[in-house]
Amino acid sequence: MRVKFTKMHGLGNDFVMLDGISQRIKLSPDKIRRLADRHLGIGCDQVLVVESPRTPEADFRYRIYNADGGEVENCGNGARCFAKFVRERRLTGKKQLLVETNTGMLELKLLDDDKVSVDMGAPILEPEQIPFAADRRAETYPLEVGGEVYTIGAVSMGNPHAVLLVEDVDSAPVNRLGPEIERHERFPQRVNVGFLQIESRTRARLRVFERGVGETRACGTGACAAMVSARQRDLVDDTLEIQLPGGTLTIHWSGPGQPVTMTGPATTVYHGQIII
Repeated sequence: MRVKFTKMHGLGNDFVMLDGISQRIKLSPDKIRRLADRHLGIGCDQVLVVESPRTPEADFRYRIYNADGGEVENCGNGARCFAKFVRERRLTGKKQLLVETNTGMLELKLLDDDKVSVDMGAPILEPEQIPFAADRRAETYPLEVGGEVYTIGAVSMGNPHAVLLVEDVDSAPVNRLGPEIERHERFPQRVNVGFLQIESRTRARLRVFERGVGETRACGTGACAAMVSARQRDLVDDTLEIQLPGGTLTIHWSGPGQPVTMTGPATTVYHGQIII
């Protein structure tokens, strides 16, 4: 199967974008792993497939696959790349899009400064909906890992996140704790793990160990979850600049029940074809 693709990234979180509207694409977990392989394939953190919508009010539908071949619910950096991709491929002339995902609708807006703003919807905080095993909803939870107890925030932005506060993100045990928390038994669908350093009420730094991928240079939903967790603890204001290894995202959240808005860049790297 020969397919056309576009390689894109959002702050270094990279994607293989596939147009499933103008070409027929049939993917298996093995084929996804081959596409994502950085030595034998194209190389990416995730594969995104554009499809026709199932509901009349939506402009498109998109599906997201991690590098390990598993399908996931949501991706903030991918959403920004998606908006730019469908415009560049001339699949739409709109600057505002309503897009279906596996967990609901996303509203995307292409801005004049070549950035994209995404309405990520309201965060999910009820443990059973994240999903996370807990007796009741709380701002923070104790989590035992390897005989030590850590304090985490638990948030879903359409996909589950655990957020830990750290004093120094550079020395945070991302590669040690990330895999252990990702597969912790209290997260039945596994979890993305954020290590958050608060610098001020308007600035923070973040590293994310992504479920099924490992540490990435940026994670949009992780930045949103970090904002929600920090604001629940009254550590930050309603607009936060979050610096990730790949660059900076602006996250806005006014409080419970309100949507989280993420603004940042999306970059096209190259176009190509591959036989899989």
